[in-house]
Amino acid sequence: MSIEAVTTALTTALAHGGEPRAGGTDVMARRGVGRATGPFVDLGVVPGMRGIEWRPDGSVRIAAMTTVAEVAVELRDAYPALAATAGALATPQIRAVATIGGNLLQRNRCWYYRNPAFSCFQSGGDGCPAREGDHLYSVVIDESPCVAPHPSSMAVALLACDAKVEVHGRDAVPVAELYSDDPSHDHQLAAGEVLLAVVLPPPFATEHGSYHRAIARAHAEWPLVEAVARLELDQDGVITAAGVAVGGVARTPLRLPEVEAALVGAHADEDTLVAAARLAEQRCTPLPGTKYKVTLLVDTVLEVLARASGVPCDIRDHARRAD
Repeated sequence: MSIEAVTTALTTALAHGGEPRAGGTDVMARRGVGRATGPFVDLGVVPGMRGIEWRPDGSVRIAAMTTVAEVAVELRDAYPALAATAGALATPQIRAVATIGGNLLQRNRCWYYRNPAFSCFQSGGDGCPAREGDHLYSVVIDESPCVAPHPSSMAVALLACDAKVEVHGRDAVPVAELYSDDPSHDHQLAAGEVLLAVVLPPPFATEHGSYHRAIARAHAEWPLVEAVARLELDQDGVITAAGVAVGGVARTPLRLPEVEAALVGAHADEDTLVAAARLAEQRCTPLPGTKYKVTLLVDTVLEVLARASGVPCDIRDHARRAD
């Protein structure tokens, strides 16, 4: 079935409360709690919607139906931070069916949105019950009327990689443009639009990368805070390029240009990494129940910087240092 036929079918489905379905790991979970009722239009029937293509200029195109597991394995050498992010998601069984496009466009995990007994911005209401209610897992950078963080780990990694997305019927746009602080939507695709692929620019000449998620249990848990770091270092240990992004802390995945600016041109040592990581704290405007995420954010950013650079850092000690 062509993409044009799928968009036609999707238009019909949308008129009856339907939506597209990729790997189904999120949409079927929402169906179980009454937040997705169908009918569903499967995107897997579209030719060319799966696979990883290396282009002559060194860039990479990842079709939207490519599984997270494939990304974790096939891009491990070229994009270690992206591959590490993919390999840390959920469980092996879920990674084998979850898709890169589905991960980017999934709905948030807020328990008020996921409970049909509540009305909120996300479900067509005019309020956010989490803001005054139980918001333990909500934002620490409060920039939207909705306090549910976007759940896409792959979006965090792709932000750090300067990736773009291809959407049927329009030009490729940066991953960041998929998201906004709009409290009523988790992404900015219009109803009926289909995400076709992700395009990565060529990797750094000497690519170093790391991903870390702070979670409440050992495995298969949504992150409280997550961070991705990509670094390029010269032979003297000077950082010549950097990409740092975080998730679980704001309504959208965030790039941290202030952290990157503090890294580029500096020697990769503990003092440099600690000073850069602490800049992330300046963005924080925590809710009463998310104050714990301030320290967690700084620690997580420092963790990925230390791993990506190969510089040992005392994560426990840095918070006690004087400004």
